[in-house]
Amino acid sequence: MINAISKFNFLITIIFLNSSMLIAQKNETQEYQVIDQIDNAEIRFYPSAAMIKVSAEQNRNNNFGKLFRYIAGNNQENQEIAMTTPVYMYDENKAMEFVLPKKYLSEGLPIPNDKDLEAYISNPKYFAAIRYSGYSNANKIQKHRNELKSILENNGLEIISDFYVLSYDSPTKVYNRRNEILFEISYKDKILILENSKKRTTQISFL
Repeated sequence: MINAISKFNFLITIIFLNSSMLIAQKNETQEYQVIDQIDNAEIRFYPSAAMIKVSAEQNRNNNFGKLFRYIAGNNQENQEIAMTTPVYMYDENKAMEFVLPKKYLSEGLPIPNDKDLEAYISNPKYFAAIRYSGYSNANKIQKHRNELKSILENNGLEIISDFYVLSYDSPTKVYNRRNEILFEISYKDKILILENSKKRTTQISFL
């Protein structure tokens, strides 16, 4: 459950996030592949991506500022980095991540000057996602988190992470706003089970 303080922190962070994302509207969006649709949820495969992460127990609403300063040149290479979408928020707003441009998969990642930041290449993962529109807030986050969790549990899919809140749009975009809730899931094992089941069925049919 998100308590009242966490709800307030989510709201403040989302307002700050949206006010700073205007410059990202025509830039890269993280790539993924939709491999299944279950009710309102998409099952997605995300390949490796270059990421910059911040976690802070205090001054949680400064997380976006720390990440933004990194892409604005506060790194050991003094390199300005284009902003992309989406922005990830999780762990009750104590952690936030930017996706870096795809070119950094093959180039060296600029090293952060801020010790609270970590630049890394993510592992390929499977996620379940549910999308919702309008301006995000704590009530919507909780509602769609619960809906997605219920869909996954009812379909026997194992959740292996806490939920992520993804934000894509600037505050000036009124229509067709995009927000998402994601859970990492153990979907690869599910695919293998289904494939093995199909093989056994095929073998039986030839007996």
